[in-house]
Amino acid sequence: MGLPPLEFSDCYLDSPQFRDRLKSHETELDKTNKFIKELIKDGKSLVAAHKNLSFAKRKFAGSLNEFKFRCIGDAETDDEICIARSLQEFAAVLGNLEDERIRMIDNAGEVLITPLEKFRKEQIGAAKEVKKKYDKETEKYCGMLEKHMSLSSKKKEVLLHEADVQLDQIRQNFYEVSLEYVLKVHEVQERKMFEFVEPLLAFLQGLFTFYHHGYELAKDFSGFKTQLSISIQNTRDRFEGTRSEVESLMKKMKENPHEHLALSPFTMEGYLYVQEKRHFGTSWVKHYCTYQRETKQLTMVPFDQKSGGKVGEEELVQLKSCIRRKTESIEKRFCFDVEGVDRPTVLTMQALSEEERKLWMEAMDGREPVYNSNKDSQSEGTAQLDNIGFGIIRKCIQAVETRGINEQGLYRIAGVNSRVQKLLNVLMDPKISPETETDIPTEWEIKTITSSLKSYLRMLPGPLMTYQFQRSFIKAAKLENQDSRIKEIHCLIHRLPEKNRQMLDLLMTHLANVAAHHKQNLMTVANLGIVFGPTLLHPQEETVAAIMDIKFQNIVVEIIIENHEKMFSTVPEMPQTNSQLHLSRKRSTDSKPPSCSERPLTLFQTSHSTEKEEKRDSVNSSAESVSSSNANSSINSTCAQRSNMNNLNANDPDLDVAKVSRPNSLLLNPSPTLPPTCPMFSAPSSPMPTSSTSSDASPRSKESQGSVRVQSRT
Repeated sequence: MGLPPLEFSDCYLDSPQFRDRLKSHETELDKTNKFIKELIKDGKSLVAAHKNLSFAKRKFAGSLNEFKFRCIGDAETDDEICIARSLQEFAAVLGNLEDERIRMIDNAGEVLITPLEKFRKEQIGAAKEVKKKYDKETEKYCGMLEKHMSLSSKKKEVLLHEADVQLDQIRQNFYEVSLEYVLKVHEVQERKMFEFVEPLLAFLQGLFTFYHHGYELAKDFSGFKTQLSISIQNTRDRFEGTRSEVESLMKKMKENPHEHLALSPFTMEGYLYVQEKRHFGTSWVKHYCTYQRETKQLTMVPFDQKSGGKVGEEELVQLKSCIRRKTESIEKRFCFDVEGVDRPTVLTMQALSEEERKLWMEAMDGREPVYNSNKDSQSEGTAQLDNIGFGIIRKCIQAVETRGINEQGLYRIAGVNSRVQKLLNVLMDPKISPETETDIPTEWEIKTITSSLKSYLRMLPGPLMTYQFQRSFIKAAKLENQDSRIKEIHCLIHRLPEKNRQMLDLLMTHLANVAAHHKQNLMTVANLGIVFGPTLLHPQEETVAAIMDIKFQNIVVEIIIENHEKMFSTVPEMPQTNSQLHLSRKRSTDSKPPSCSERPLTLFQTSHSTEKEEKRDSVNSSAESVSSSNANSSINSTCAQRSNMNNLNANDPDLDVAKVSRPNSLLLNPSPTLPPTCPMFSAPSSPMPTSSTSSDASPRSKESQGSVRVQSRT
């Protein structure tokens, strides 16, 4: 029910009903006044709360912006870079949003608080002032009327007339004030409909602008949000994939730590207690020591793990001799004496155990028996990149592409181990020629066939992409620019041994076909990279750092799959790197010819008929193919003739190359048509010296360090 209207004519009657209607209007104005006061108070609290919220969010954004992720390893994947950048992106979005909030807060006082206060003071306050005047005139008129009514009729006519005139004046003033009051009440009641609501609308519009700005920020952020979600999922998948590897390595280290020690640049390193003479006697101080046999330098750093820092400065000792201390000559066990070249006194050291003392004595050429601390536990695999190996891979690929290319989880779902081993035994049976059976029987499940293919690649003496170039492929994947990654990996593929490159071409063509059917089999390029990365690029040593590089192995495989046609059908540009230029200068200035142990065994191109005969011999002898694979693993990638030959025979798995047989089974004569500085293939008979190997080559395996013996060119 609304308020009753106030008629101007009622001001003259001034009836009780008029007074009731006027009273209801006055009550409504009082309620409006109190409501506006509370609203102004709440509005100021809201603005203060927004300021506090903005301050808290800015502080939160500042904390996000200051934090920097540090990932394990010397490089980051694109996913890790995206995740590391996400905190700064979050901070930027929050900062932008808070800038808009501050603008809204600054406008709130002008569009909300000030208009409401103005309306309350100028309109409602003015109505109250008129009401006071109206009440005063009412009291004056009523008092005068009562006084006038009490006049005696016996008074003189003049006096009565004056009293009537005076009463009329007071009545007229009362009516005028009453009319003004009614007018003001009506005006305030009407004004509050727009002057009170309009500021609220303006404030809400500011809120809507603020929230719309947030919506626009969310739209702009959606692209990065999608990319970040994918990167987070990829990183989680890699973590789940590498966690079991790290736990497995930890268990191996617990069971037999000495067989899983990482290669060290030092001949020996570890903790030793060194006897130091003090004025009050002798004390034994714990040092972390490293020894380099080539330079005979022993470095000692006083260090205590309990304090977590260095106790003293590093000390360098040039070793002169190392002598074991007899048990009866000292109270401590596991002791030996070290004599320095420029040191007047002898250092007495205590190892942590008898075994470690023997290792230190061996490293320093002491009198203890020699113990070999770097045993090669790698067993030679039976799988080879020969005709049998190519036949097995082709049969597996043909079976997958004809019967199971759309099977979900292809290559990810593993087959039963016993069935996989049984199929491998059938395929690798030397009594069966690779050409006798073209198809794998349908009784074998697709998951058994795919697991057999992966198992055969893992059974090779080394990874398909070789230990030699493993670190180079990882470094290529760590390059910041995608084009640089593709170019570097392209070059590295053409530096691989011929058989390795042919097998890789065959495999990558197949995997690209698998990825093309990813909508059916769910095996995208990324999923295939996760499956085949550790198989094709596993490191020679199992370390935590190597496990952290699995993600880059996966990236290498992804790049090759996506660019397989370019990688294998075109010859890359191979500009010389700084290290290669330095190496070539060093070789050109080195006039001393290499010794027999340092000179690489070299195979030169023979005549055409000899190549054909050797090719037929290699087909009939798997042992010759095994040796050929080992010899080919040391191809000289800087030779121009070698690159041209690779280009001409990239698609020929039975490449016309000189084969190397088992020891003493074949003697090759160098071809006079090629210069002696450009060998077709080279395989070291012993570990290569530093000056004759690539700077990015990893340590060679046993198989490449002496399993082939041929006549080198003198």
